[in-house]
Amino acid sequence: MSFVKVTKLGNIPLVSMSDVHSKETRSYNMSRIKGKDTKPEMLVRKFLHSRGYRYRLHVKRLSGKPDIVLPKYKTIINIHGCFWHGHQGCRYYVIPKTRTEWWLHKINRNKELDEQNLSKLSQEGWKVLTIFECELKPKIREETFNRILKFINCGDTSS
Repeated sequence: MSFVKVTKLGNIPLVSMSDVHSKETRSYNMSRIKGKDTKPEMLVRKFLHSRGYRYRLHVKRLSGKPDIVLPKYKTIINIHGCFWHGHQGCRYYVIPKTRTEWWLHKINRNKELDEQNLSKLSQEGWKVLTIFECELKPKIREETFNRILKFINCGDTSS
């Protein structure tokens, strides 16, 4: 029984090991991944609420159904998973070794949709801030929270 799989990405041969999980286990694991009410999203929501900010969630009439909408401040906060939104240079964005082409297509499509939604929302006059999950890790969480407050109140993301 061989555990080595050779696939190609364009003209580049990719050698990878078989998945450590069975197809059923992998399917179950992937089905548990949520699109709403994720831990990073809940951290930001809890922080904003504790500071007195009131917001709406996943407003359907806005392009891309943004995670957090602060109508009073005409501000939107999107919380992206580093893997699902292809956060370049991030240790949590690792392209899978199996079905590489499929994953790259999926992640690149997510990035395209993010850009389209950002453009539409900006044209409608919304200030849009994107936070990646790695920016909410304990070591830099406070810095990120301060950046969020600065963005809401001033529209400035530089630190």
